[in-house]
Parts: sequence; structure tokens; C-alpha cells
Amino acid sequence: MDSLLKDGSLAGAIPEVAILVPARNEEASLGDCLASLTAQTGVAFEIIVVDDGSTDRTREIAQSFAEVRVISPDPLPHGWTGKNNAGIAGAKEARAQWLLFTDADTVHLPGSLARTLAEAKTEGADLLSYSPEQVAVTFAERAVMPVVFAELAAKYPPQRVREQNSGIIAANGQYLLVRRAAYDSVGGHTAVATEILEDVALARLFRKNGKHVYFRYGGDAVRTRMYRNWAQLREGWTKNLALLFTQPEQLAVRSLFLWLVAWSALGVAVSGAVSQHLARIAFALFWLLLYRRIRAAHFSPVNNLIAIAFGLLMFAYLLLRSKRAHADGQVSWKGRAYRTGIRTDSTPAKMQAESPIPRIENQGVRAKS
Repeated sequence: MDSLLKDGSLAGAIPEVAILVPARNEEASLGDCLASLTAQTGVAFEIIVVDDGSTDRTREIAQSFAEVRVISPDPLPHGWTGKNNAGIAGAKEARAQWLLFTDADTVHLPGSLARTLAEAKTEGADLLSYSPEQVAVTFAERAVMPVVFAELAAKYPPQRVREQNSGIIAANGQYLLVRRAAYDSVGGHTAVATEILEDVALARLFRKNGKHVYFRYGGDAVRTRMYRNWAQLREGWTKNLALLFTQPEQLAVRSLFLWLVAWSALGVAVSGAVSQHLARIAFALFWLLLYRRIRAAHFSPVNNLIAIAFGLLMFAYLLLRSKRAHADGQVSWKGRAYRTGIRTDSTPAKMQAESPIPRIENQGVRAKS
């Protein structure tokens, strides 16, 4: 006889949610991610980890969880991105009516899966995406990440994204919960297999086909540390920034201008304090205006100040570096080089592998609810 799960369902029953985790060289974060996922309660689920050709201990860590099952799909088709191929492979193995695509560097709060599923049903969402709480540790993370996410919040306001006729569409691939029937009907990741920004492309595909897209800040459900050092941060945002912002050069100039004005205003304010000139002290209010904008990214007050002092300049550099890399026709990520071109409209640019990409191996995990 089948044993009972925590929610009272049979262990052999089809779960309600399949959690799909693509992972390429994620030994630093995968263990914490899977620990937080396998501890979820309140809903029957399965976990599928897709080992995307890792050369570190990623596979070993995934297998250390009792329910892990390893599978190996076919080699990556030419022109597809690794993450999209991993998503496709995981979806093929999934048995559930809901699919949660989440990154290996995420940590999920207790009970968040059940709450998210309930929210998706209440909102009538076919695709629900959270922008996770971003964890910043190193100086580069603390300086750059608040600026990036403040600009994203300004360009893609979650409340406007939730308006189905707003023309503004966004999603965060770190947390994508989709209704399986809707996902299959629009072609899933196969339909966006060559896209760099597969999350935005997938959300746009859902919206185009009349499906309901729901997006919000999800710090109450999930957090993530995207990059762990300057090299990772530089490579990651070089790959993405020129696609997220349609006019990266203009944004870079504006960011540099704001940085120069901020330091000039601070200098005037300090001199006013020394000379007891109240009018000059008022120049410090410019920092308050910048602070109000950057706090939309949900970072700590100290990180916001670091972002104003140093991050605006670093963001301008990364924008120009991203534009240059895409204009030159190549970006790289985790040891893979890709040919690419700057987009000319609102559709994310396509990306092709410069050479055949190693095959991807999948791991399936069935977890208790």
C-alpha cells in the first residue's frame, strides 16, 4: 500500500506542483536551495533538478537529497540556450498541473509554495512571477544591485505589468509559476528556446495568447543571491542589461550625470554646514531624492547609500559594456560564448551558440509535501 504524505495524499499520487531547478556549476548555492524546497509543506510536489553540464559538485549535491533521480536528455539543439533546454527537459519529466521554474541560487521561505499556489489560483494567473529579495554581500553587489533593480522597477512597474492591457510585460526567471495547460498551449520554453531573456519572452508569449500574467515583488516568498563576486556580476549584467533597457547609452549618461550631481551636491552641503550657510546645506536634499528612487529596489538603507555613492557610476560602466558586447556580436555566461545582436524592437534578442554546447543532464527529485 502507498504511504501517506504529510498532507494526507498518497505518495504515488500525481503532485500538484513540479519544481524545476536548472543548475550549471551551482555547488555554492544548490544545497541551500534544495533544503528550502524539500522542506515545503501544505501541497504535494515533486522537484526536478536539471544538471546543465556541471563540472563541479552540483550533481553530487543534488543526489545527496534522498528523492533525487538522475536522467540524461539528448544533446542541446543548435541555437538553443542552456537554460531554456534545461527548462524543456525538466517540463518533459514533470507530472504536475503546475510548474515552478526557479533558479538554483534561490532560497524559499517556509510555506511559500502553498501560499504562491493559492495566490495564483486566487488571481486567476496562468503565469505568476515573483521578483525575489536580492541578497547583496560584497561591495560590488551592494553598490550595483540596488541601482539595477531600482531602474527595472521604474521601467517595469509591477502594478502596470499586472494590468493586462498596459503594454508593459515583465517576469523574473528566478521564480516562474505556470499553469501546465497554458504553458503547453503556448509552446512553453520550446517557443522561446533561442532567447536570452527567456523569462520576459515567455511572459510576452503568454500575454500575446490571452493568458493572464501576474507579477510582483516576492520577498515574502523567496530570496536569491544572483552573483557572488565582481567577475560574475560583470559577466551576468553584460549579458542582460542591453536587452532589458532599450537605450543603454542614454541611461548610462543619465546615471553618470546623477552620480556627478550627487557628489557635487554633497560637497556644497558639507561646505554649507562648515560655513553655517543654510541654503547650501539644502543641497543634501538631492541625495534624498535619489534615495527615494533607489529604495524601490527593496535593499537596506546602507546599501541604498552605497549605491548612490558608487553604484550609479558602476551601473553606467556596465550598461556601456553590455551595449558594446552585444554590438560586437558576442556575450558569455558560465563558460559558454554566444553570438548575439542588439534587439531593434521590444522583442528580446536571439542568441546562438558559437560552437556546439555540451549536452545537458537532468535530475528528477520527488519530494514529500
